[in-house]
Amino acid sequence: AARRRPPPPAAARRHPRSAMPKLKPQELREREKGELKGQLVELKQQLAQLRVAKVTGGAPSKLSGIKDVRRNVARVLTVLSQQNRAELRKAHRSDKYKPRDLRQKKTRAMRRRLSPDQINKRTLRTHKKMQHFPLRKYALRT
Repeated sequence: AARRRPPPPAAARRHPRSAMPKLKPQELREREKGELKGQLVELKQQLAQLRVAKVTGGAPSKLSGIKDVRRNVARVLTVLSQQNRAELRKAHRSDKYKPRDLRQKKTRAMRRRLSPDQINKRTLRTHKKMQHFPLRKYALRT
């Protein structure tokens, strides 16, 4: 059997990261919508510049930043959508019917199941029948 080569040292394994700092979701949640949208525009412009640099044969250190910028864009979009959903939940809190995407997912079968109130409902005839002819109780001797 062929011998395995030992893994390279940690310093050699890491890719050279760009100067692009990783955005923290907690910090993003503290910002306002307009601020986040502005940052999203900036990140997308930066991503476009990096892609142009990739095509024109830019420095490898620049190209490694594409991944970071894409992830930062995803983080900003995630926080924006979370904020939108939170606002919608607040707006529809007292409504009888909520938008479908705000309802509980569960499963299709569970969503179609009768509610406990619906299960216990009886027709007038059944109700009278149950009152006049209750289930008999038997005590068996052993």
